Amino acid sequence: AILACQAGKDVYLEKPVCHNIWEGRRIIEAADKYKRIIQVGSQCRSSDSLAEAVAWVRAGNIGKIISARGLCYKRRLPIGLTTGPQLVPATVNYDLWLGPAPEAPLRRTKFHYDWHWQWPYGNGDLGNQGVHQMDIARWFLGEPLLAPRVVSVGGRLSYVDDGQTPNSLAVVHDYPAAPLIFEVHGLPVRFGSNLMDKEFGTSIGVIVECEGGRVVVPTYTTAQATDKDGNVLKDFKGASSHEGNFIAAVKSRKVSDLHAPITEGFISSSLCHMANISLRVGRTQPAGAIREQIKANATISAAFERLATHLGLNGVDLDRTPATLGAALEMDPKTERFTNSDAANALLTREYRKPFVVPEKV
Repeated sequence: AILACQAGKDVYLEKPVCHNIWEGRRIIEAADKYKRIIQVGSQCRSSDSLAEAVAWVRAGNIGKIISARGLCYKRRLPIGLTTGPQLVPATVNYDLWLGPAPEAPLRRTKFHYDWHWQWPYGNGDLGNQGVHQMDIARWFLGEPLLAPRVVSVGGRLSYVDDGQTPNSLAVVHDYPAAPLIFEVHGLPVRFGSNLMDKEFGTSIGVIVECEGGRVVVPTYTTAQATDKDGNVLKDFKGASSHEGNFIAAVKSRKVSDLHAPITEGFISSSLCHMANISLRVGRTQPAGAIREQIKANATISAAFERLATHLGLNGVDLDRTPATLGAALEMDPKTERFTNSDAANALLTREYRKPFVVPEKV
């Protein structure tokens, strides 16, 4: 993205927009410096129905927002466990494919896609599927900056494979007005006959709880508002072309015409990174110890219990196969650095393999 800006190109940039928070900010700087148009592949931002639902909720039609919850209940199978380096496909230039990632042998049986579940290349389903729902949840909240606090709990549980990223995760971004909660359940069995889906009305989507009801976003182009008794108040349907919006902004040269400018994509992607960082600098421990430490936080406690039930249905005993309680991290949204963890700050960027180095100044 940075090289394209420097070459005078406009960019359609897929999500998540960055491998880490530091380099994402460099993309924004490049877009500003070279006056380029960058549209992020957060297609939901071009959903007329969701834009209407966001405006309807923010207008106070069902009262103050209590929480926004993103869900990624999506089955992901193990990727296999290799016993040594694998052959890179002959059609792939592995040096270019690795880019800034460390030079290392291939350690997964399926070259394509499964890189999502290895830290040097991906960030798990939270930043893969989940970044869409993270973005919608933040859109409803109207939060323009990173959350000041984050805590996560979970891990890569049940599977012994070459994957590294969590397949089971509960996250709370503690925004002052209302929390943004996120839950990843990647194992095959959900709550029996999809009882969890019935609880929230969707398995991959967003639930915005308000004083007078809730809005459920089960798809990229629909939403439904109900009152506290479950009576339907309003349905929202319809979408326009995300790519068309990009082309229109390229022609107008107005960043303000974009539905998903790089600044929005960066914040939502970075919320995924923050949650993963919390987990990566956390400590693995039995379920009882985790419950004791989070009992004062009803929001993360409830999400953890849903996670524990989901894992139990999949044969995971959290006392025998412990989860990881992530560090409770404090973030300065202005500097985009953590204020209470050097270990977490070390994960804001990476050591770039030459010549694939993101410059300090673009």
